[in-house]
Amino acid sequence: MLGIAAAVLFFIAFLINAAEISTNHVFASGNVMLLGLTVLALHVAGIGSGWAGRTRRR
Repeated sequence: MLGIAAAVLFFIAFLINAAEISTNHVFASGNVMLLGLTVLALHVAGIGSGWAGRTRRR
């Protein structure tokens, strides 16, 4: 799920950069790209993958 969120953030950063939309400093394309990289790193680390850890059945 976080991988999809990262892809959406990268696409938004691309649109901001390609369309040369003037935004404030918080939503600049570089900042949105860094948020996407953070979310992608969390996805690769296994956080938010939807899998519950190892469980025992008896």
